[in-house]
Amino acid sequence: MKHLYRLTSKSLLILSLALAACTTGGLGTSKDSPFAPSLDSNKTSVDQMLVGHRLMDAGEHELALRAYTRAAATDGLTAEVLSNVGIANLALGRVGQAEDNLRDAINKDEMRPEIWNNLGIVLMETNQTAEAVQSLKKAYALDNGESDAIRDNLRLALAKLENSTYDAPQIQEEFKLVRRGSSDYLLRRTP
Repeated sequence: MKHLYRLTSKSLLILSLALAACTTGGLGTSKDSPFAPSLDSNKTSVDQMLVGHRLMDAGEHELALRAYTRAAATDGLTAEVLSNVGIANLALGRVGQAEDNLRDAINKDEMRPEIWNNLGIVLMETNQTAEAVQSLKKAYALDNGESDAIRDNLRLALAKLENSTYDAPQIQEEFKLVRRGSSDYLLRRTP
């Protein structure tokens, strides 16, 4: 009889633990729990492109690049995402990566003047002045001459192309990156 009692108490313990886990007051997490809450899949997520734009405006280029990367995970590698990744890379001084990103963006959508403008700036940074002028001319044509920033960049590139000699003093150049939307970015060449 004693052997039957041990089996029954063990069974009751397992049964009571199982039932406690099934109830709301059992082994679930409470509001006072130190653990992170679970994800609520019913809520909409924050637009990572907008987060990236705001971080770029604040000068947080590395964080903006991460936000654009998260946007790529949800939206895909669109021309807008690739362009913004390129702008963030350029702001971080990663000119080669920025050029690759912007060329990929143009391959996705070659009718966006801001991408052509930004590629032209990257090409100017890498001393590919003739190709930069062509890129900026394309941007100016696609924009119908409406953007002052693109026009100014084209003027600077044409001036640099005309005055390209080995002994010419470095002119302080100010190029303007263009983002689709309300903000422009100014890129200054450091002495």
